Amino acid sequence: MFKKAVFPGKYIQGVGAIGELPALMDLLGKQGLILASPSANDKVLPRCAVDWSARAIPIEVFRGECCEDELSRLSSFIAQTHADVLVGMGGGKTIDTAKIAADRADIPVIIVPTIASTDAPCSGCAVLYSKDGVFDSVCYQRMNPAAVLVDVGIIAAAPTRFLVAGMGDALSTWFEARSCERTQSANECGGYGTTVGLGIAKLCYETLLSHGAAAKLASERHIVTPALDRIVETNILLSGIGFESAGLAAAHSVHNGLTALAETHSFYHGEKVAFGVLAGLHLTDASADEIATVLSFCEEVGLPTTLADIGIGNADRRQLMEAAEKACAPGQPIHHEAGVITPRKVLDAMLAADALGQERKARRGNRRAGER
Repeated sequence: MFKKAVFPGKYIQGVGAIGELPALMDLLGKQGLILASPSANDKVLPRCAVDWSARAIPIEVFRGECCEDELSRLSSFIAQTHADVLVGMGGGKTIDTAKIAADRADIPVIIVPTIASTDAPCSGCAVLYSKDGVFDSVCYQRMNPAAVLVDVGIIAAAPTRFLVAGMGDALSTWFEARSCERTQSANECGGYGTTVGLGIAKLCYETLLSHGAAAKLASERHIVTPALDRIVETNILLSGIGFESAGLAAAHSVHNGLTALAETHSFYHGEKVAFGVLAGLHLTDASADEIATVLSFCEEVGLPTTLADIGIGNADRRQLMEAAEKACAPGQPIHHEAGVITPRKVLDAMLAADALGQERKARRGNRRAGER
């Protein structure tokens, strides 16, 4: 293997950046097609000040799941419209569907995220689910998106929970990159991690710790501040390049395992990944100080720290073992961690993370009771 790194063709971020979309489409193709989430179709596209029908650019509304049924429907629409450039506008699953469909049709894709909830926009891979929302597989595209267009004004208007979930996804970047570097495991490009990938992953973590709380406050008030701008870039660009060019490990595998439990389906990708980070720290015997730092960050911005926070506080060991076994399936990146990883070890790590999270919640509750 060689060292490998991948990047989007262009990355554009700022307030009002959505205005660059028509020019980007003209740059990359002659016949465009837009796949928009329902909210993007209702709230974002009207802000573009473009008469899409006059430009003969059809808009197709995403139907909710990145699955083979939706991909087949979109592929037929690409063929019918003779589209030679596809725009994916919305959240993670809309974006992933657009990436896979464009790759299968051999046309460029422009990604316009309307929320900063995952690092999917910049990456050359996408997660495929069953039509019922259970993780199925990771699909790798031949190239990363031709362009990623991030309008911070649009993201600032979105519910804060999305931004916080994105911080949970980004939180995993450094720890998984570090594990891959230590074990010389393959990154998501099919090569060894690069120095730039590892450096970006570390910058991702440092930016979260220094600006995450302030960005959340700005998001809650729907205002754009330097902190929010930094965290949007962290969630989308730094995490996207970091995970692909440095690698994945325990946190994302725990997320994938948790999708086997229906009770977790109402929680966002990054929320489950954040709990996966905490479980991964216990699995890899991280120091007490490091675990405390990560826990404090999660508590400060409102990320899950217990199983109850992701809907499975009443799950029994049998149910949790089902998730642990899925996390340890052959080919899962949890095997990039040092040593032999087994479902029993993963189960114990999840229970240990939950126990510590519960203890800290109880302590905070006792302190508040004492203050009253």
